[in-house]
Amino acid sequence: MAQFRIDGFAIVIGAAGGIGREVVLTFAEAGAKGILLADINSGGIAQVADQSKSLASNPNYRCITAVVDVTDVASVDALVNLAKTEFGRVDYCINAFGVDVASYVPFDETDPDDYDRVLGINTKGVFLVTRAVGKIMQSQEPVSVDLGRHGRRDVGRGSIVNVSSAMAIAAVPAKAPYTTSKHAVTGITKAAAMDFKSAGIRINQVCPIWVKTPMFEEECRRVPQTPQILEKLSSLKRPIEPDEVASACLYLCSPTTVYLNGITLTMDSGLTAGPVIG
Repeated sequence: MAQFRIDGFAIVIGAAGGIGREVVLTFAEAGAKGILLADINSGGIAQVADQSKSLASNPNYRCITAVVDVTDVASVDALVNLAKTEFGRVDYCINAFGVDVASYVPFDETDPDDYDRVLGINTKGVFLVTRAVGKIMQSQEPVSVDLGRHGRRDVGRGSIVNVSSAMAIAAVPAKAPYTTSKHAVTGITKAAAMDFKSAGIRINQVCPIWVKTPMFEEECRRVPQTPQILEKLSSLKRPIEPDEVASACLYLCSPTTVYLNGITLTMDSGLTAGPVIG
């Protein structure tokens, strides 16, 4: 449907990862004019870029790649300026990066250095990217799109989606830095939405539970009973597929969601709605 297609330029950070890769491919399929794929892993993004070209539905599709350190202001600013130079504007930005704790330990045994590392990437990184992209979006003209039988619709100056975690609204034992970092992303999302909404810029977050990515595989290695826990807690009895998260990101960037701003889209099969009984 026209409402779930896009026609603009995107930045995807964490593009070499499981979720970021699927965001790139999904956005290419959905009609994006161009995507800047960014990651700390230069080899990984080159492979995803090639795949996106074969799936792109826009005949004028372009993609470029860049290495970025999301904890460094200059690196983030250079990345966003590259997108502005190459594409002329930034319509969508998906923050799909993040790291887990080095080890699962009780709160009182948490390593302060690991706390700084996790929050430096998961929280400060989202702040720096949202700040830089928001500045670019503020400076560009708003756009409208043709929705066929619905006519033309104003979609504002841009959409930013932060891929967070269900631990942005709940907690589990032995992961204090990760849980804290994701709760903080909720604050960044809401604060940015408040300050940018008058410019027609939307900032939302997607919060999935376990997603079938290398991070999930590592968690299964560290905690072998994870699949059994997931089977008990999730009505679907499986982890979320990365493309399902990517589809949620596409939804939040689509013309049909122009009234959604500062929201948390939780993907947990109802887990956080209440306790599992029986």
